[in-house]
Amino acid sequence: MAPPDGQIVPYSGLLDRYGSLLDLPQHTARVTLLEGNTPLIPLPGLVEELGGGFALYAKFEGLNPTGSFKDRGMTAAISEAVGRKAQAVICASTGNTAASAAAYAARAGLRAVVLIPAGKVAAGKLAGAVAYGAQVVQIDGSFDDALTLVVAISEKHSIALVNSLNPYRLEGQKTAAFEICDRLGRAPDWLCLPVGNAGNITAYWMGFQQYHELNDTGLPRILGVQAAGAAPLVLGHPVDHPETLATAIRIGKPARGEQALQAAEESGGRIIAQEDEAILGMQRRLAAEGVWVEPASAAGLAGLVAEIRAGKLSPQGKTIVAVCTGHGLKDPDAITRSMPVPTRLPADLIELEAHILGK
Repeated sequence: MAPPDGQIVPYSGLLDRYGSLLDLPQHTARVTLLEGNTPLIPLPGLVEELGGGFALYAKFEGLNPTGSFKDRGMTAAISEAVGRKAQAVICASTGNTAASAAAYAARAGLRAVVLIPAGKVAAGKLAGAVAYGAQVVQIDGSFDDALTLVVAISEKHSIALVNSLNPYRLEGQKTAAFEICDRLGRAPDWLCLPVGNAGNITAYWMGFQQYHELNDTGLPRILGVQAAGAAPLVLGHPVDHPETLATAIRIGKPARGEQALQAAEESGGRIIAQEDEAILGMQRRLAAEGVWVEPASAAGLAGLVAEIRAGKLSPQGKTIVAVCTGHGLKDPDAITRSMPVPTRLPADLIELEAHILGK
């Protein structure tokens, strides 16, 4: 049945759907790009490869408006900033936060300033920030240096900080846990996800705890996965010069590190590290099931598979959700670098048939 007057009634965004469960100030406005409502995609091929007997889903956050999970937190952070009459927002970013902050600021009519570290920011992410009209500044330093600077600027001037240090970011991001429970009817047995600045793992645990208190949905065990070259939470100390092809998690001093460790411990889970080779291999494996994610997004599943194969995690009879944080188009370099040159043929049916059919 069509809506009244033939009007389309769209999905209304996270603040409308879950606003009553979010700890946001009264002055919070509503700035939305209809984020959230991302699918749980079954991964039957990978399940079969691992012996079967369990359910595995990818929570594909790459289908948010700017292609990453950051939109969940940004709708809340920008809405709060607009509500208190902020005129500008600022963030440090390895890419995804930059694009998301710029998009939501543009939607709200705010100026956005983005600091990125020198080098190794995926072109797809930087292009997004530029397209949405942000002022992009590259500094000669790391992400951690950039974060220190934007915190100082926000404390000195009336510019809203929208990194995950902003508590409203976590309020928005925890809605992903609500969606998983709503879709499954309960919490999964295990949740695995990448860990960079550690805001997302913190937010998921907040969300699962809150939903369990309200709806008795149960709690998952959490497996957080860092890249081996940027694994401060695994090593137990900051990494001054983090290195990984998974640029979204190339962070040596996570802002929410202590909370991430607490989330893993309280859930009965853990945080581990995986080499880039395993992460990129899982990126290709996911694409073989039709799900193309940026490299960092594959870290959670790479860690899960490693734990299963090492006998450290038994999946039998379990329901497992892997959070895939960003779309493959955000960071295509890992694919394009090794992409073969397409076969070139004349526009001739016989030659095409011979090539395709192996005649």
